[in-house]
Amino acid sequence: MLAEHADAPASLASMMTVGRTLDGAEVRQLTLRGGGLTATVLTYGATLQSLRCDGLAHSLVLGSPELAAYLADMQHFGAIVGPVANRIAGGRFELDGRTYQLDRNEHGINTLHGGSTGFHTRVWEVTDHGASHCTLTTRQNKGLGGFPGDLQVKVRYRLDDDRTLRIDITGEAKSVALFNPAFHGYWNLDGSIDLSGHTLEIAADSYLPLDSDQIPKGTPQPVHGTPFDYRRPRVPDSTLDHNFCLSARRGPLREVARVTASGHRLTLETTEPGLQVYAAGQTNSGDWPGHGGVPYGLNAGIALEPQLWPNAPNRSDFPSARIDAGQRITQTSRFRISMRES
Repeated sequence: MLAEHADAPASLASMMTVGRTLDGAEVRQLTLRGGGLTATVLTYGATLQSLRCDGLAHSLVLGSPELAAYLADMQHFGAIVGPVANRIAGGRFELDGRTYQLDRNEHGINTLHGGSTGFHTRVWEVTDHGASHCTLTTRQNKGLGGFPGDLQVKVRYRLDDDRTLRIDITGEAKSVALFNPAFHGYWNLDGSIDLSGHTLEIAADSYLPLDSDQIPKGTPQPVHGTPFDYRRPRVPDSTLDHNFCLSARRGPLREVARVTASGHRLTLETTEPGLQVYAAGQTNSGDWPGHGGVPYGLNAGIALEPQLWPNAPNRSDFPSARIDAGQRITQTSRFRISMRES
């Protein structure tokens, strides 16, 4: 049953059916307005379909007006991914002495973003929807995709007064499980075809080097003197797809990154110890149109994905993805937009 928030008139809480998945499940679109922003959210993948700022003609996140695009080439665009975001090496890990083999959905090698039955493939249930917020829920049942445990998961999107999108992702375990979700939106602040007009700044002194399968090797290394030093703003490298180590564990909200283009700025605050930054060097929208009516090419947007460190289930020295029975964990991120004064 859909519950309207007490402080938001039902007439302002827009929701409509936009199509069905391949197996016939109904997908709805929710519209949120507040703080100078307008967002649309799809129940498929709990996906942020668009985010528009008053006074700008283009969406600040990449997406498509067509649901079919998200069922095909754009499956991760704006979605909530999990139960374990990023890569798990070989799709295998041990938990409490038992070995688990997962769906290896990345070239038959690794498990990526929860596998082929991950959060991004679900039709989430709407449990709360007001003028400027919504809450969607899904369940991760034991054995789905090979993962252990039972999880109740919810995501809450909220538009705050200072042109801020707040995303809270909460997992509550019924039995021991893994929980490391991420918001997988691609940002483009100036509406151009690529990131050449953007600069990126990250408050991280270290990053994780990768092997040929995109799995972290060794320990965190200093960014100083490497191509991964973004402590001062610069154009993001087109091949960037790495984790930046922000802290050793989850903590309070703090500012961790900034993206700037055409005088507009995106500032990211998060509770998470890692930030995966992906410049979409191997991602495009195929033949599906973006919000501008034409497909997106390579490097069309940048994904800023707060999360734990990649391959955490196989690394005892990394922040742990374990969640125990009865435990509740919430990941919070805030994306604040600052506009150029006209």
